[in-house]
Amino acid sequence: MKLSRWSVALILAISLLTESAVACRPIRASRKPVIQVAILLDTSNSMDGLIDQARTQLWRVVNEFGSARKDGFMPELQVALYEYGNDGLPAAQGHIRQVLPFTTDLDKVSEELFALRTNGGQEYCGQVIGEAVRGLRWSLSGDDLKVIFIAGNEEFTQGSVDYSKAAQEAIGRGIIVNTIFCGDKGQGLATKWGAGATLAEGLYVAIDQNARIAEIEAPQDREIALLGAKLNETYIAYGVKGEEGMLRQSAQDKNYEAKMSANVERQIAKSTANYVNVSWDLVDATKNGAIDVEKIKPTDLPPEMRNMTATQRKAHIRQTEQKRIEIQTKITILDGERKKYIAARMQKLPPAATTLDEAIIAAVRETGRKRGFEF
Repeated sequence: MKLSRWSVALILAISLLTESAVACRPIRASRKPVIQVAILLDTSNSMDGLIDQARTQLWRVVNEFGSARKDGFMPELQVALYEYGNDGLPAAQGHIRQVLPFTTDLDKVSEELFALRTNGGQEYCGQVIGEAVRGLRWSLSGDDLKVIFIAGNEEFTQGSVDYSKAAQEAIGRGIIVNTIFCGDKGQGLATKWGAGATLAEGLYVAIDQNARIAEIEAPQDREIALLGAKLNETYIAYGVKGEEGMLRQSAQDKNYEAKMSANVERQIAKSTANYVNVSWDLVDATKNGAIDVEKIKPTDLPPEMRNMTATQRKAHIRQTEQKRIEIQTKITILDGERKKYIAARMQKLPPAATTLDEAIIAAVRETGRKRGFEF
């Protein structure tokens, strides 16, 4: 019997995944490593380009984290978000707002990025770093990677909180501060953005926040986009957050429809272990042990599952999970082909201005390796 291209690829991928699982079995008792990333964005008037880059490049950055390993384990990614320098925020609080505490809900991160609006103000870098250091639940383990990314374009010295003390407080708790200046590199150094990173063992990078992102359309893009849409059919909403979660997932897909590269990166991210929705998806919740399908109330289930027996529920969830794995495997195979195609095309293009995603990826790789992470 002649096997189709996908059958061969799937068999190969599943075989590799099995071998990888065996190879990556822990040789010692160890909890899953964690990467905590706090993103501090300047939302003053001149930062529309920065916010747009954060939105469109979020999933490319997430996919970079998806390649991270420590001691053979894939880390859990937690993201927090702050905005600062916005006149719409109370002056008594330093024009600073915690948009999100640490979360694994990446659709929520995307939703909040699209909700940000710029409005001129005073940018207090030292104060917002201090707020993030003290206002978030940082891991107490020295084995985890804890990083702050602060991006803006005014003097790093503004405000009543000394940036050097804030940076030293951060690194004293094992939190690395990476600074991203939106403008000329020399100007960023002159206004202490470089010094802020150095004090907290981080990386200083200057970017062009208004640079247009190179859109390289790959032959695999359309198929990945279609598979990403099919992936949504493998989510089973449950409980009070079920409908909200499905609507958020759909809304974020629509936010990226107009930009093919960003949309494809999102669909690729949805095929990785970093995209997990335990709070509203029955497949993820069951796999992670958050829900016992034998004890869940019928009213918390979707209508088509309410009259099922416990055995039927388990079978339905397993079948849905298997369908998801098959789609994710196809996306992963296509992603590998797509990366090779884009890398070859990029070599033929002239050097472009550094953008937010490149700055974050460069800093994560450099600081992560110092903490024993591989990319």
